[in-house]
Amino acid sequence: MSRVEKLMKADRPWIADAGLETVMIFLEGIDLPHFASFTLLDSDDGRAALTRYFDHFVQLARDGQTGLVLDTATWRANMGWAAAMGLDADAIRSANQRAVSFAQTFRNRVETDSLPILVNGVVGPAGDGYRIDTALAAAEAEALHAFQIDTLAQNGVDLISAVTMTYPAQAIGIARAATRHGLPHILSFTVETDGRLPNGQSLSSAIAEVETSTGGSPLFYMVNCAHPTHFSGALKGDWVQRIGGIRANASRLSHAELDIATELDDGNPAEFGVLYRELGGLLPNLRVIGGCCGSDHRHVGAAVSSFASGRLRHG
Repeated sequence: MSRVEKLMKADRPWIADAGLETVMIFLEGIDLPHFASFTLLDSDDGRAALTRYFDHFVQLARDGQTGLVLDTATWRANMGWAAAMGLDADAIRSANQRAVSFAQTFRNRVETDSLPILVNGVVGPAGDGYRIDTALAAAEAEALHAFQIDTLAQNGVDLISAVTMTYPAQAIGIARAATRHGLPHILSFTVETDGRLPNGQSLSSAIAEVETSTGGSPLFYMVNCAHPTHFSGALKGDWVQRIGGIRANASRLSHAELDIATELDDGNPAEFGVLYRELGGLLPNLRVIGGCCGSDHRHVGAAVSSFASGRLRHG
């Protein structure tokens, strides 16, 4: 059985990490230009910080007796950000190769029969993750993201996850590029405080659009980079059965407020766990739990504790 099959057949959600970039910037004191975590791979100190960070989530997975979805540090490592980062295609390719290699080496060190680990090739938006600067048509998104996805596929990731998607067309393009490689893929949208995508579309409408355009190719959908209270009220209807993952923000602040924040708002980890318990009651097919901006292993640990105590319902 492949690791992806193990994830889909597991009797409890697997663990994902949390707000990698905000942890590195605010807690580790490491500068990440343009929020690009792949720059950590350029130094011994950066790689050591990544190792310390992911070790926390390995322990959570062990404690929760579940698997781990191990992200590659490639959210910004796409051709949409190459010019801003002062990089050419070869440098972007190298960044993705090194990120996959790091994740595979990490997995080889800690994986056991009771702790399966997926290497998850992370694909971020070609533009801003909070607002739509230049909207791409699906074909344009497929062409732009194909370079990164080709590299991730060629270097052996288990699946692709498109995260912090702000509108459906970009997610559709990524799904199509992943499908060309036969790679399982997950698509994750972000929402504003009103529970709608930055383009004003509802989650249900965005998922329906992707389902129609891709033939339902994603393994499932996720929501990330939004506080649970921003979207829990929208989780009604049969369509929520297609949501399989939550990686929420610790902060209740809006994207606009977070964009100008100079201090970390890490919210309340205990409340975070309670809110995940409530989300679990709304999402019968929840398979991945983790965090996003402002969260760390404390927040994810609180969510894991809710599952371990049997208070969260999993389909």
